[in-house]
Amino acid sequence: MSKRNAPEVNAGSMADIAFLLLIFFLVTTTIDKDKGIARFLPIETNPDPTPVKEKNILPIFINIEGEFLVNETITPIDEISEIAFDFIDNGGANSNDEFYCSYCKGDRDPLSSDSPKKAVIAIDANRKSAYNAYILLQNELAKAYNTLRNRESQRLFGYDFTTVNKEVQEGRYKGNIEKTKAQLKEIKELYPLLITDAQTKKREI
Repeated sequence: MSKRNAPEVNAGSMADIAFLLLIFFLVTTTIDKDKGIARFLPIETNPDPTPVKEKNILPIFINIEGEFLVNETITPIDEISEIAFDFIDNGGANSNDEFYCSYCKGDRDPLSSDSPKKAVIAIDANRKSAYNAYILLQNELAKAYNTLRNRESQRLFGYDFTTVNKEVQEGRYKGNIEKTKAQLKEIKELYPLLITDAQTKKREI
């Protein structure tokens, strides 16, 4: 009696199919990027840094209830952007001071910040405060800086800083890219982002 051969399945092309499927999923799958706050941690270059004048510091504390205390006064979140705006743009330095701000339009209160290049916003948060409160505060501070940068960019170059800066970062800007980058850098230097989470000593220099 003849012995029947069992039917065989041709699996020679299965590896090729699996490889093609793998390539397909790698090409078509999108990977979400983690998004966060665009901030850099300070680099410790001097163990005993030069103290900052108390008037050049705007202290903001977030308590355990998620309330915001500006200069130890409970302040609604929607008022912080304006307070930060006025503090940064105060321009309280004398006209013969090296940090005199000729482009500032603030009250020039001698008891408030000397110039945008000296104005530091110091954030201190209770360890048990909600992270969402910290994000809200950062958004309000960014709003103040963006408003000031837009104002100065319009005055000097005739365009909004935030709009053009975003187009440059995303590669969508159609103009002279090198010239525009230099202009954006100039605006950032006029209104540098001075926000710290470090413990800031309030001592006169």
